[in-house]
Amino acid sequence: MLVNLITVAVVTGFQKEVRDKVIGFGAHAVVTKSGEASVFESEPILKNQFFYPVLERSAQVRHIQPVAYKPALLQSDANTDVQQQIQGIMVKGVDENYDWTFFKKNLVEGRLPKIDGKKVTDEILISAKIANDLNYKVGDQARTFFVKNKPIKKMFTIVGIFETGLEDFDREIVIADIQHIQKLNDWGIQASIHVSDTLASNGHLILKADVIGGNGNYRYDWGRGYENYRGISFFPTTDTVVRLVVSDYWMFIDGSDHPTVIPDTAYIRVQVSGDKTSLFPYDVDADRKVKKKFLDESGYRYSVSAGPKKITFEQLDGKGSFSNYVGAFEFTLRDWNSLQEDVKFVKKQIQFKDPSGEDLRVTSIVDSESDIFVWLGFLDINVYIILVLMIVIGVINMGSALLVMILVKTNFIGMMKAIGATNWSIRKVFLYQAGFLVLRGMFWGNVIGIGLCMIQKYGQVMRLNPEVYYLNAVPIDLSIVAVLVLNAATLLVCMLALIIPSYVITRISPVKAIRFN
Repeated sequence: MLVNLITVAVVTGFQKEVRDKVIGFGAHAVVTKSGEASVFESEPILKNQFFYPVLERSAQVRHIQPVAYKPALLQSDANTDVQQQIQGIMVKGVDENYDWTFFKKNLVEGRLPKIDGKKVTDEILISAKIANDLNYKVGDQARTFFVKNKPIKKMFTIVGIFETGLEDFDREIVIADIQHIQKLNDWGIQASIHVSDTLASNGHLILKADVIGGNGNYRYDWGRGYENYRGISFFPTTDTVVRLVVSDYWMFIDGSDHPTVIPDTAYIRVQVSGDKTSLFPYDVDADRKVKKKFLDESGYRYSVSAGPKKITFEQLDGKGSFSNYVGAFEFTLRDWNSLQEDVKFVKKQIQFKDPSGEDLRVTSIVDSESDIFVWLGFLDINVYIILVLMIVIGVINMGSALLVMILVKTNFIGMMKAIGATNWSIRKVFLYQAGFLVLRGMFWGNVIGIGLCMIQKYGQVMRLNPEVYYLNAVPIDLSIVAVLVLNAATLLVCMLALIIPSYVITRISPVKAIRFN
């Protein structure tokens, strides 16, 4: 009982701890665009999906959350005497609906990032492994480099440090605001309008579009439908607002050949004062560039002059359509034991009912992290082998003890048979006695086994190398149901096995047994 209890507690605890940590970094199931090899390299999908968040009301799904990933390089703290190092990481972008339960449980210092979805936050959450390797602490500014056509450097503020003991994930996962990832991945488009520094050939001002994101092949709608012109000639004579709608396209300007990203709209507000119809040329500097007088530190409000006419501009940049796209949706299911059936349910709801036409795929955590879960599955074989061996040893020991008891009480058996006792009634006497011994052994096995499990669970006396075992201490998970089932099975198997050696009683002759006495 002692060995069996510890075996079940350790293996079950190990499987549960590793499984919960792997799921905590991800989810039970992930929805990505079909054909993607990994959620870390997925193409964008629309955030506005028919199943989000509707499926949260189903009995199988507990929570759905959009996420996005972006690889980056994190540079060590420059304010120390230690030589600077660079470490590759994977930034996981989350939004205000993210379930922080797992990271709250494993938070060792600081707090969780405050993400509200309205304003982009530079707060990030890193692991103790990364913090130790790069000499970071809570409150430090982390220099992060994202690889694009030109490397982009961002400064993030470390507000919290977590430690799970799952080294493979602790070494590379950093949690940040999803809005950073959406913009860095160029999943949407953001447009703005500015006044060019040069004049048109006719001396008029030029309004130009600045666009980021999309596929880089843009089409512009200045109010006359989509066209290829990035700029327009502009001669203001009255207050007005100029609107620009920008989208990308592939071959045809109407976008009929390939799905395009969601367009973005930018504005520039124009106010004309003085002689509004003046034909004076615009003030330029020695390099023939339009003189702009900036009216505030933002750089979005400025004015230009043309003799007695003054034009004031205020840029109203587009909000961008980046927020309309995510890398994946993570599904947290309610019951691990029904994982396969629940994943099939989610697949049926999404892959066969998607009205948007997007080709989506649902992947179970067991499939995406197959190496870990196959390894955990092999541990069940070890449990079965140990349980069987221990029960066989127990049966042999109790069988031997029963045979010794029968041998010692041979004369008693003969006397009982001589006065008319049946074989079965005598066998029951010995079985009851053997059962008492089994129960006594089970009692002390339970006391010592459960006691050792509790000491390890709350004291974590036995430590592990997390680089090998994914955990820093031997885990314990022992439920009342498991204890009761193990005890009942052990008692039943032992008592059934003792029926065979008790058959020796039927071979004892009363005459010989009494003569032997």
